[in-house]
Amino acid sequence: MLPELALVPGEPAGIGPELCIRLIQQPRTDCRLLAFADPVTLRAAATALSLPLQLLPEEAHACRPGDLRLRAIPNATTSQFGMADPRNASAVIDALLGAGQACLDGSLEGVVTGPVHKAVINEGGIAYSGTTELLADQAGVRVVMMLANPIVRVALATTHLPLRAVADAITADTLEHALRTLHAALLLEFGIARPRIAVLGLNPHAGEDGHLGREELDLMIPLLQRLRGEGMELIGPLPADTAFLPAKLAGFDSVLAMYHDQGLPVLKYSGFEQAVNLTLGLPYPRVAVDHGTALDLAGRGIADPSSLQAATTLCAQLARQRRLTT
Repeated sequence: MLPELALVPGEPAGIGPELCIRLIQQPRTDCRLLAFADPVTLRAAATALSLPLQLLPEEAHACRPGDLRLRAIPNATTSQFGMADPRNASAVIDALLGAGQACLDGSLEGVVTGPVHKAVINEGGIAYSGTTELLADQAGVRVVMMLANPIVRVALATTHLPLRAVADAITADTLEHALRTLHAALLLEFGIARPRIAVLGLNPHAGEDGHLGREELDLMIPLLQRLRGEGMELIGPLPADTAFLPAKLAGFDSVLAMYHDQGLPVLKYSGFEQAVNLTLGLPYPRVAVDHGTALDLAGRGIADPSSLQAATTLCAQLARQRRLTT
């Protein structure tokens, strides 16, 4: 039986809806998709692309190119390509929460999400820092962000913080939570029997034995030693400037970076088109595209669907693996 996944296009004025239309032009053999979206927006995207679209009831069997099962989440106002409207913020949030709740209820097994425009959501009167945080709050769990492509998986100990605030945010609690969550996800969702995790140092040269900062000596090394005693295979703390060399990456299943721009530039340089964003620690897999709403590209038929395709494929794989391990 194929995994049942939610598909949420995201910002209706951006490229998300048309990427979803491109995604369904070949029948999937790895999962069944249920879209949480505004039907008018989807039809407008299909018309702009001159591609077929047949919106079906939730219980239908989608088998032809262009078939898409739908749970309708109507927009407050008609969306125009490239012109995000704060009045539609509630519909975007309702679609995301509806997809998450369906997974919590057990009717669906994973969520694939398109790009969301944070500023427009907040302009619509909804306090929103990101889909990662939204779904974590809904599920009542702490989560870890990971970005991945076919070359490397990079998880983050901290996410969207000013650089000045990063060092204070690296505590024994936050670092242990990130490592335990990452380790559990590699076991449960990726099916890796003995995950090997490379842990990057916070400071240049991983602190240079305390000469360039003491976080590695005082915090990181004692914690890594304790977790190794529980059986985790943790390598580091490693200097970030050499940890991503191909010969070293071959020995790791994932890298834990201490902050956003320590790990993600390498990942995006090595394969941005195939990169995806995962939320680790939810009771279901959630995979998102690793790009923005691209309002300037919306409706022009030139947006690259590779990241959404990769996100859907990976979410289906993770859902199947969860079946085997739970």
